[in-house]
Amino acid sequence: MSNSIVEQALRAARADQVNSHQDILAKHQKIAEEFEESLKNQQALQDIHLSLSDYLAAVKLVIDDSFDHEVWVRAEIRSLHSKGGHYYFELAEKDDDDNITASCRATLWRYRANTVLAKFTATTGQKLAAGASILIECSASFHAQYGFSLNISDIDPNYTLGEIAAAYQAMKKRLIDEGLINLNKQLPTPFDIENVIVIAPEQAAGLGDFRAEADRLMRAGACQFHYHHATFQGNHAPSEIRAAITTSLTEFVENHQKLPDILVIIRGGGAVGDLAYLNDYELAALIAECPVPVWVGVGHERDQVILDLVAHTSFDTPSKVVLGIESHLAQITSQAKSTMEYLHKKALDQLYLAKNNSQRHFEKVRLKSLAAIALAKKDTAHELKQFSQTIKHQHSKEKLKTYALMKSIHQHSITQLTHAKHQSTHQLHRHHSVKSRLQVMRDRCAQLQRLILTQHPKHTLQKGYAIIYNDVNQPIKSASMLKADDRVRIQWQDGSVSARIESVHSELF
Repeated sequence: MSNSIVEQALRAARADQVNSHQDILAKHQKIAEEFEESLKNQQALQDIHLSLSDYLAAVKLVIDDSFDHEVWVRAEIRSLHSKGGHYYFELAEKDDDDNITASCRATLWRYRANTVLAKFTATTGQKLAAGASILIECSASFHAQYGFSLNISDIDPNYTLGEIAAAYQAMKKRLIDEGLINLNKQLPTPFDIENVIVIAPEQAAGLGDFRAEADRLMRAGACQFHYHHATFQGNHAPSEIRAAITTSLTEFVENHQKLPDILVIIRGGGAVGDLAYLNDYELAALIAECPVPVWVGVGHERDQVILDLVAHTSFDTPSKVVLGIESHLAQITSQAKSTMEYLHKKALDQLYLAKNNSQRHFEKVRLKSLAAIALAKKDTAHELKQFSQTIKHQHSKEKLKTYALMKSIHQHSITQLTHAKHQSTHQLHRHHSVKSRLQVMRDRCAQLQRLILTQHPKHTLQKGYAIIYNDVNQPIKSASMLKADDRVRIQWQDGSVSARIESVHSELF
């Protein structure tokens, strides 16, 4: 805690006029001495049995007697709820590793609640909520049935305001150290804004003002707006806005296969204190790393949130955001119109200059063409005359060559014809000779055919002879091919019989 906060707590304690700081320390010292003295006599109390209610009643007497004064205590609100006008707190203290080192209950009673909370809201611009660091003026209370708690009589808003400012500066420094503070600002503003994603609270007054102008732009076909909603107040606001941003970008890419031109976050209306919910590092980092320019209009004219620092462009109100879009579209339209007029004028100037240049070049080309044609005509006549003379000379030369060649061919042809005639006569004589030999051979073949036909086994059998075959159906041409016990088949004209050789005699007739 800073020295200024300590001084505020001490001043508040001294202002009570009940006990000074020295009186409180002295009283605590006295309690400690009495407790130490009681420990010396503890042996005498070991045999005494007390009921729980009696023992807790004794504890209550000690607490009431020892802590009957009010002190300033620093704590963090873990939870807070209201019932019947009373406010019930769960307070805690954490170490540097965010571990809880102390906790207890506290109560802000109805008769003090309205005054204390009104002062807190007016000073800090926000309502008490879980997660806030507070400096409370309180006294200890102990009940045998409900246990220990603190009774809150006042809350110092300046302490919480300092904590908020410190958290804001720490968040800003972290964004700067991580290179996120100007990351989205480095994205170029799109030349033409065609598709805009809008994140806003549903049914917000500022959204209505925004849509009145946005709908006019949509009807004119100048721009398309895609709306998504999220809560902008309460502890869940940052996470809901982050989810809306992620979901809207994902859906747009899936439906259009491209990113939108810009993403707009507007709040509009609502209490100034609700702006504190938008000072969230994770939300700021997401906007800084957004792939498209983010335009925001969530604050008031004199109030700024961390989103204003990381956004590509920041506006005071939602109406100014849509007017900024309209202004950009009007600017590029004006630029396009001016460019078209400039291009039209330049085109006319270039056409006029080109026309004059073309006429000059055409006249120049025409004169050069006439001169070239006259020169070509003269050269052609000269070349034609030379060509004609060359042709006549070549014709005479080729005519003599052709006559000599024809004479040589005629003589060569006569020689070839004479030789061919002799060859034909010789071949004719050979043909007649071969023809006579072929006739002789034809007669001999016919004679042999008749002889073969007369010697066919069929004719032999018809004369009454028989043919003997061995067991492999081969004709027996000699007795030497047989031996005793061989099986043979004897074939006559009208049938055959099987026989066995009893003996073989090599005798001649």
